[in-house]
Amino acid sequence: MATDPASEISELIATLASVEAVLNPDAMRKEAEGLRERSADPGLWSDQDQAQEVTRRLSYLDAELARLAALHRRLDDTAVMFELADSEQDEPTRQEAERELAALRKEMEQLEIRTLLSGEYDAREALISINAGAGGADAADWTEGLRRIYLRWAERHGYSTEIYDTSYAEEAGIKSTTFTIRAPYAYGTLRGEHGTHRMVRISKYDNQGRRQTSFAMVDVLPVVQQVDHIDIPEDEIRVDVFRSSGPGGQGVNTTDSAVRITHLPTGIVVSCQNERSQIQNKATAMAVLQSKLLERKREEQAAKLNELRGDGGRSWGTQIRNYVLHPYQNVKDLRTGVETGNTAAVMDGEIDDFIEAEIRWLRSRGL
Repeated sequence: MATDPASEISELIATLASVEAVLNPDAMRKEAEGLRERSADPGLWSDQDQAQEVTRRLSYLDAELARLAALHRRLDDTAVMFELADSEQDEPTRQEAERELAALRKEMEQLEIRTLLSGEYDAREALISINAGAGGADAADWTEGLRRIYLRWAERHGYSTEIYDTSYAEEAGIKSTTFTIRAPYAYGTLRGEHGTHRMVRISKYDNQGRRQTSFAMVDVLPVVQQVDHIDIPEDEIRVDVFRSSGPGGQGVNTTDSAVRITHLPTGIVVSCQNERSQIQNKATAMAVLQSKLLERKREEQAAKLNELRGDGGRSWGTQIRNYVLHPYQNVKDLRTGVETGNTAAVMDGEIDDFIEAEIRWLRSRGL
């Protein structure tokens, strides 16, 4: 039996009210006004990084408030469309109203997901590192493919990105890459992507056309902020400068502007070579190092709690998803069971169904 549209619209209105109780639009409007005043201060622009942070946050708040207001209008308009269709016996209008109701249902589900992101760092931007695993040239090619998936996902959502570092493989693809997705809640949204991603397909690099299994490891970290206190003494790091390089070892520029930083106590190595000055690259590399140390600190704290609880730690951070392109087409998440045969869409960044299921899965396990 079909659900009565009027009842479903009433349920969606109630859901929107419960979502707004969590998101607190009044507080968002107040914060936006404060940020608008700050952005009007000419002195803010003497610090470009701070100014960009203010404008990004303001843009996000304005977009979220506009989204909530639009949902209210669309729910009201859809109710009117159904009433009009019934009174006029207008089937085309009813079909249009049903399409809009389905779209509203989907958007409300996505909005509800946001209310689940309540972890300490969930509101942060995301720093993503991808490293090739077993599989030779195919793994390097798959690592580059994974980076494209996340960059296309960000592009679809209107999020800006910045690639900090790329280490190119000799034959094809990349050995490793680090980039940031600059959007509020990017870390909370994507942290379930942390883990090993397994690809099965016919190898482009095997002259006999055999099937190859390759692996890539995705690491998702919260971007550090000024409130984070990660003290890194100068005597605990080694800084090396080198010349940036492109695919196949091709030089990108003619100066030693790329920077590699080694954190001696932990052995963590980070680098940045995104064609800016050596000073800027060092500052960016230090920010990446701070993010990694912040995550290490958080994991150590979580491990202590897990030891007390006896729950075995972050077992979810292992192999998480299979991408099979041969002999059949399927992408399946091993934790949530979400799968699709539309592999082309996934490879082009359509991964929201996987991400939303991950968020619910992590939340249900207190992670």
